[in-house]
Amino acid sequence: MNQFSLIKDKSQEISPWPHIMEFSKMKIQSVKADSFLMKENVGMRFMFVIEGKYYWTIENQTFTVFPNDLVIVFPGQSFGSLTGSFEVGTFVSLSLDIEFLGNSELKLGDWSNITDSEQRLISQILFQKDLSIIPNFKHFGELVLKIESEMFANEIAYKTRINNLLDDIWIWVARQMSKNENQGRIFPQTFHRLDQMLRENLAHPWTVEEMAAIIGLGTTTFTEKVKTFSGFPPLNYLINLRISEAIRLLKNSDRSLTDIALDTGFYSSQHFSTTFKKLTGYTPGHFRKNN
Repeated sequence: MNQFSLIKDKSQEISPWPHIMEFSKMKIQSVKADSFLMKENVGMRFMFVIEGKYYWTIENQTFTVFPNDLVIVFPGQSFGSLTGSFEVGTFVSLSLDIEFLGNSELKLGDWSNITDSEQRLISQILFQKDLSIIPNFKHFGELVLKIESEMFANEIAYKTRINNLLDDIWIWVARQMSKNENQGRIFPQTFHRLDQMLRENLAHPWTVEEMAAIIGLGTTTFTEKVKTFSGFPPLNYLINLRISEAIRLLKNSDRSLTDIALDTGFYSSQHFSTTFKKLTGYTPGHFRKNN
């Protein structure tokens, strides 16, 4: 196994990606004093264990970390080992320079192909799940192995390929968090979280498959549970949320009908008008005049 430690502004290998702060694979063969002291984490850090067992502490909470486990450390969190040292074993560390906006929202940067609405969704999943460790996440190990291979092979389009793989990391981390966190939960609790995400991201082009993945269920089971719980199939439930928000905006703002349509997830003002009249009996314009 080839070890490496690439640090931003020090390692030429990662200079094409200024958003990568560190990318390292470390094989620890003996315990060294003061090699892993507690300190404030910088950047969004992913630590993936390949071999060994580690005792890592995040914000005064110690986790026992096994092979194939992924540890996620947010910027500003205290991170390290209470012993001050790494245990014997092998791990990968990937730290990314991510911009954090208000309301617990992350911004990946121009390098990412993930849409703004999908970035907001991923942000909500990361912050709402409040998980520091994802156990047995073998796919993450496969992704960082591909990044390592691309970085050192320098083949055609390797710069683009690595950015695509970094996008894959964010997507798969969010998916795995949803899957793990929702296992064993009763449906009303997880549905409440989904409802909150839908309300905060009505402009996002939601699909049943995407909503089901957040809950951690297959589409058929998810659809049945939503219909039983709310009385509506998932997409009808979503349309009701969109119309409710549109009603609020029509009453309390002077925004154009087109802006309201797009902000509440309708692909055109005509689509908005047709759906609104079907559910309320009024066109949006007539509703606004009467209210």
